[in-house]
Amino acid sequence: MKKWGFALIICLGLIFVNMKPFAEPKVEIQYDDYKHDKEDSWATEEIQKEIKVEQIYQGNLLLVNSEYPVHQESIQSDIVNLSANSDLTKGYVLLGSDIYLSEEIARKFQEMIASAGKEGLQYFAITSGFRDFNEQSALFQSMGSDYALPPGYSEHNLGLSLDVGSTQMRMADAPEGKWIEENAWKYGFILRYPKDKVGITGIQYEPWHIRYVGFPHSAIMKEKNLVLEEYVEYLKKEENISAVVDGERYEISYYPITENTSIPVPADHYYEISGNNVDGVIVTVFS
Repeated sequence: MKKWGFALIICLGLIFVNMKPFAEPKVEIQYDDYKHDKEDSWATEEIQKEIKVEQIYQGNLLLVNSEYPVHQESIQSDIVNLSANSDLTKGYVLLGSDIYLSEEIARKFQEMIASAGKEGLQYFAITSGFRDFNEQSALFQSMGSDYALPPGYSEHNLGLSLDVGSTQMRMADAPEGKWIEENAWKYGFILRYPKDKVGITGIQYEPWHIRYVGFPHSAIMKEKNLVLEEYVEYLKKEENISAVVDGERYEISYYPITENTSIPVPADHYYEISGNNVDGVIVTVFS
């Protein structure tokens, strides 16, 4: 064997050895007093961030159900008509002439669909996206409470959720549906109403309804088999967790908010703040 051929085999072997499997999230959770004890934290410099009460109702981790409705300030500010933006609809089709969604979420969804396409899945469709309160009201009146939620109580009123279908068959049976259920977490999406959580969500199994919550939250929820109701409660109970997801570390802290106040955030690391639509905000610090 020529030397260059032998070297090529060695290089390829090293590549395959070092490839990280991404079929399921590798999540390690540590529970610590992150907000008060910084000795074990890499985010050591803090500043005070002003938090207003209305921030409880803004962000990607808002819990919306029969108990916690959508507030006007919860609606995403970058809602666009996907039908009028062909650059946002590559890799899938729209089953409707006027389907709206947050532009940011549409781009993240398109990224996810592009990855699915590389695995041979090519029959994705969006059947519904953002609905304003008037559209939700009309849907509720025409379909009734068995098939629709009243205005303000549907995740579709946020701009963070969408219904995804297959142009070939029912989503429950389609390869596209199975791919979404297994892989959506990698892109910050969750299957909002899974089959085994009907007693918690109060909504029947919907293999087509996905919701953006962001990463690493989607990975933690996938690994711990939590729906959003459970995850919000889990963060409230623990208050502070340090999560290592596929080698990357995140600090996640819950802060109850009853009035305008200030909370500590890192001065030297990127972070995101989201309300939970219940009683507080969640700070996620990225390594």
